[in-house]
Amino acid sequence: MTTAEWHVVGMTCAHCVAAVQEELAAINGVQSVDVVLETGQVTVTSDRPLEEHAVAAAVEEAGYRLA
Repeated sequence: MTTAEWHVVGMTCAHCVAAVQEELAAINGVQSVDVVLETGQVTVTSDRPLEEHAVAAAVEEAGYRLA
């Protein structure tokens, strides 16, 4: 297992958090996603290291971007 942290900008509500969680959870190998709305901090636990471009693409699909 590996854990990585990113900062997502543009989230303003619980719906934003849910959208980011849903898109990140769909990445192959992701075990859990924790999003803190107030700080934009996103922690992803996966069975292997994730490529940043895959995480960025998932966050962008949700309508936000990595800082």
